[in-house]
Amino acid sequence: MGKVLTIAPVSRIEGHAKIAIHLGDDGNVQDAFLHIQSLRGFEKFIEGRSAEEVPRIVNRICGICPWMHHLASNKAVDGAFGVKPTETGSKLREMCQVMAHINDKILHFFFLAAPDFVLGPDADHSVRNVIGIVKAAPELAGQVVKMRQLGQMMLDKFAGKAIHPIAGVVGGFAKPMVEAERQELLAGSRTLLDFACYALDYAIHNVFAKYPEAIGSLGAIKTGFLGTVDRADGSLRLYDGVQRLMKADGSYVDFEGDDYTTYLGEHVEPWGYSKMPYAKSWNEGFDMALSAPKGIYRSNTLARINVCDQISTPKAQAALEAFRASFGRPAQQTLLYHYARLIELVYACERTIELLEWEGITDPKVRAKVEPQAGRGVGIVEAPRGTLIHDYTTDDNGCITKANLIVGTTHNIAPMNMSVKQAATTLIKDGVYNQGLLNQVEMAVRAYDP
Repeated sequence: MGKVLTIAPVSRIEGHAKIAIHLGDDGNVQDAFLHIQSLRGFEKFIEGRSAEEVPRIVNRICGICPWMHHLASNKAVDGAFGVKPTETGSKLREMCQVMAHINDKILHFFFLAAPDFVLGPDADHSVRNVIGIVKAAPELAGQVVKMRQLGQMMLDKFAGKAIHPIAGVVGGFAKPMVEAERQELLAGSRTLLDFACYALDYAIHNVFAKYPEAIGSLGAIKTGFLGTVDRADGSLRLYDGVQRLMKADGSYVDFEGDDYTTYLGEHVEPWGYSKMPYAKSWNEGFDMALSAPKGIYRSNTLARINVCDQISTPKAQAALEAFRASFGRPAQQTLLYHYARLIELVYACERTIELLEWEGITDPKVRAKVEPQAGRGVGIVEAPRGTLIHDYTTDDNGCITKANLIVGTTHNIAPMNMSVKQAATTLIKDGVYNQGLLNQVEMAVRAYDP
């Protein structure tokens, strides 16, 4: 009789999950599941609430990316009330969002993912952690802590809060930027850009070059991709743009966020309670079969790097060209999420500087007039873990009557299950396994940053 190998909790991820690997009588993998154990319920919590209050509530959904929920919510209420934010208000929102991306990517790559690569996937779990990084590479660890603190403090000082933000408001932003703030943020952003370029170079030579076989095979699956691109030229965008849904063969369709239900469906498996979005517009249904998946696409960093035609900032564009020269488009290797994460880190630093150098960034007109009304609005931004969708309907008093949320990680639950099964099936043979092999199954999950 077979048995079930349980990995619980999956460590060094930003949520809560366990892995169940089902072995047959011969000791080989029959099936494998990633169970997401978090329950939020915010779609029901906010019903009946004043819509203007909701952006300050939903930022509690995630302690790691509260800015993305805060701003997607503000955009959704903008849409429901039929208000267009001022240009400066919109730019200040985007600046805070890309700054939050900087802090998240430093956290994920160095604190959550790096122990597997710096210390090795077979290292004992008692040392394969951030403390192990500190002992193995103290100078690097010290620099990482300083850069993350710098990023968080810049956001906290300008916007009032780095976590659980309140600075975004319906119609724009709560306060204008003054020149002294602009100069201080510019200096900090240039320091962060220098570190981002160093981090990318360090990873290329000390991480990705060291594990070429794992990069090419661990958790590797073949899927489509979803991300946001610029309406005019297809450049990578994190705050605003058009949604691009790409098939595994590289062909794609662009659509406006308001039309997402035409292109994306929601599926639930009987063994889990988290919904699994799929590409409804492909008209092939939903199937997680490794050999012939149906409707499966991925979101998050690798997806965004794949769907964009180019990146509008120079250093990130150079990194994208080198990436595509090595791995093609679309790149399917799951561990390349980490590589794409660092390219986006460079982009986020460059984009912050670009926004701060925009001549209108200190304009005091940061908020448009708002009148609560009945309507529907869809707010979409790119969160670190994927495309974040907030969809609200309001009544005549401007209160929420219906809400649907698709958070970034949700898009990747089906592909994460596929990567777990692929990794487990490849690594575990005839009942032989050890801690190092099970950790490699976890590494396939960590790549997605769930």
